[in-house]
Amino acid sequence: MATTPPPLALDLPAPGFSLPGTDGRTYSLDDVAGPRGTVIVFICNHCPYVKAVIDRLVDDAMTLLSEGIGFAAICSNDAAAYPEDGFGPMKEFDEAHDLPFPYLHDEDQSVARAYGAVCTPDFFGYDAQRRLKYRGRLDEGRTAPPSPHARRELVEAMLQIAETGQAPADQVPSMGCSIKWKAA
Repeated sequence: MATTPPPLALDLPAPGFSLPGTDGRTYSLDDVAGPRGTVIVFICNHCPYVKAVIDRLVDDAMTLLSEGIGFAAICSNDAAAYPEDGFGPMKEFDEAHDLPFPYLHDEDQSVARAYGAVCTPDFFGYDAQRRLKYRGRLDEGRTAPPSPHARRELVEAMLQIAETGQAPADQVPSMGCSIKWKAA
């Protein structure tokens, strides 16, 4: 079922974390943060919304990384209930899409809860001081490609934040599959 994140107060600090990556390393927020800003995106392997945007996400991440904006993706889905989102399949997904950023596993879901993530994909864009400035979408595409003249909303927002420190006034929330939470 598709869901959209609720509004989140801008200027909240980025929660710290220490998570295993598909490359065998453990990453903290300090490891992935860029000098001009940071994007943390919650994704998973099986979501049709993620599958539809992954190539554009990789391209946009490469653009942002080249501009000094750090980037990481986190999978927080319950791998027991959704084995296709387990750590092994995450490694395969990373290799299949040649991800240019760390792909991290939030097995206990504590990082997703700390960020307030609700769907995949769910984007959190931070300024250089690691204050939340963007909680929007990648672009207008959902499960189908965007129009040929679609704005690269995440890229535009993060470049604006890096240059001015100001959040874009109009932020359209992302939409995707709900995070698959473990039973309480």
